[in-house]
Amino acid sequence: MPEIQLGMHTIRSHGTRVARTHMHDWLILLLLVIIDAVLNLIQPFHRFVGEGMMTDLRYPLKANTIPFWAVPIIAILLPLAVFLVYYFIRKDVYDLHHAIMGLLFSVLITAVMTDAIKDAVGRPRPDFFWRCFPDGKGVFDPVTSNVLCTGDKGVIKEGHKSFPSGHTSWSFAGLVYLAWYLSGKLRAFDRRGHVAKLCLVFLPILVAAMIAVSRVDDYWHHWQDVFAGALIGMIIASFCYLQFFPPPYDVDGWGPHAYFQMLAESRNGAQPSTVNNEIHHVQSAELQAVSLYIPPQHDADTRGNSWDSSPMLGASQNVRTH
Repeated sequence: MPEIQLGMHTIRSHGTRVARTHMHDWLILLLLVIIDAVLNLIQPFHRFVGEGMMTDLRYPLKANTIPFWAVPIIAILLPLAVFLVYYFIRKDVYDLHHAIMGLLFSVLITAVMTDAIKDAVGRPRPDFFWRCFPDGKGVFDPVTSNVLCTGDKGVIKEGHKSFPSGHTSWSFAGLVYLAWYLSGKLRAFDRRGHVAKLCLVFLPILVAAMIAVSRVDDYWHHWQDVFAGALIGMIIASFCYLQFFPPPYDVDGWGPHAYFQMLAESRNGAQPSTVNNEIHHVQSAELQAVSLYIPPQHDADTRGNSWDSSPMLGASQNVRTH
């Protein structure tokens, strides 16, 4: 396991360098924000909703238990607060930068995928009848029996975005990522059997699950919408975390890949001078050894005596005779 160096890589000393290295990643994050904004502006697919299908779409129109503005706070700002607390303890800008970037990728990729599927599927919400007919009087096409909505266009548009659940996918994308992060920092899989660590790891997942349940209780989503949203968020969060951090059960699971790569590069940068010094010392020793055992250039008899006087060659001749 590489040596832990506390307080050596702060935002002030290495922040600009790290951010500049990942400039293209930040541009991709900005692109994801633009794509998601466009997906929220376009009209979703208006799926056929016949009069006979309204039986399962007559649930009451209720307000959100978890409002829309609270989802980014739970999915992004809450994990970010944990990252900042760890940074003030560890003073490692590599960990802070990659934790934030992985979180943003997790949430934004999930948002784009969720909203793209919403627009393509156009599934009606369980309260679609009251969105379509706020006065309670259903109007249907006499030929196709498709709905002829009389309600507010914005409310009707939102009524065609049931599958998958955005609240659920966002929550699982941010909080499952946080669970991965906590499991690495707490070393939950160190094989020592401390179940209390797992309780802390599962706490963010429990919060995400309760948010998902609230979407069914509010009649804004069917259970299939919530299940699909949770699955999307969990999978993307796992991929994004492992992109920047080793698995939590790894011996180096407490730190980002970039931190260990930086340590390896710093050691390799110091290695060439050390190697050159070692080579110089070895070459000098070899030259001294050779100068000790070079025989003098005289006649044949003297050459023979010189060979006999060499302890190394004398030993080799003894080996040959025996």
